[in-house]
Amino acid sequence: MKYGIAVRNMGPQSTRETIRECARVAEQLGFDALFVSDHLCIPPDDTEGSDGRYLDVLATLAFLAGVTERIRLGVSVLVLPYRPAVLTAKQVATIQELSGGRMILGTGVGWMKSEFAALGVDKRMRGRISDETLRVIRHLFANDALEYRGNLVNFAPFVFAPRPPRPPIWIGGNGAPALDRVVEFGDGWHPMLPADKLAHAVAALKERLRARRREDVEIVVRRGLKLDDHARARAHLEAEHHAGATYFILDLGRYESAREFAMQAEIFMAKVAT
Repeated sequence: MKYGIAVRNMGPQSTRETIRECARVAEQLGFDALFVSDHLCIPPDDTEGSDGRYLDVLATLAFLAGVTERIRLGVSVLVLPYRPAVLTAKQVATIQELSGGRMILGTGVGWMKSEFAALGVDKRMRGRISDETLRVIRHLFANDALEYRGNLVNFAPFVFAPRPPRPPIWIGGNGAPALDRVVEFGDGWHPMLPADKLAHAVAALKERLRARRREDVEIVVRRGLKLDDHARARAHLEAEHHAGATYFILDLGRYESAREFAMQAEIFMAKVAT
């Protein structure tokens, strides 16, 4: 199993100095990737824990690319309907280019009604917009200058450069539409299912992938763990692995400082990770 770690790009922990130090520690400890979380417009009554302070995820990944060398850089997850498809592809390509191919593109359709309203996006269209954005990303990373004719997006040929190798795409979500996206677009599946429900869902997904003659994909879970009981935490990881998870993102919650982040991350890698 591979291990990533979530870094807070929200709240008082999202200062330049704290994010940079957390990234340095995670890279030094041998984590596979850093992950940030996507929100753009937090309403005043939903700011507990963040005070409404959120750094844009793609800009944050660009910053992290500049202060790290090896560790991969991911979004858990980028809400695709919030951004224009071609612009998203350009931003992803830029981060992938400047990071030396270290980006992981976790994607989702979003859920916060007030956020969709603030951005002027019809929440009822989120699935269709997400599918179209994924098709645009795939098209642009595969072709330098070729027109695109879709259901929601159309454009004449243009030079898409730089055009680095496309980053792996992980599909977030639990329902049937999310699984359809995994089969069509995904290099990974990033559900929010407990381990006792994950195994059955993974088996069903693998059957669908085999029917399409596709290889298995990364199965990604993101969890918090109580690290004061090492044996119990290891048992939790083992349960996730037996359920089919191949990638574990450690979420340390609202750590107070880079020092606390470092202490908890080191315990996980030294005492819990197997």
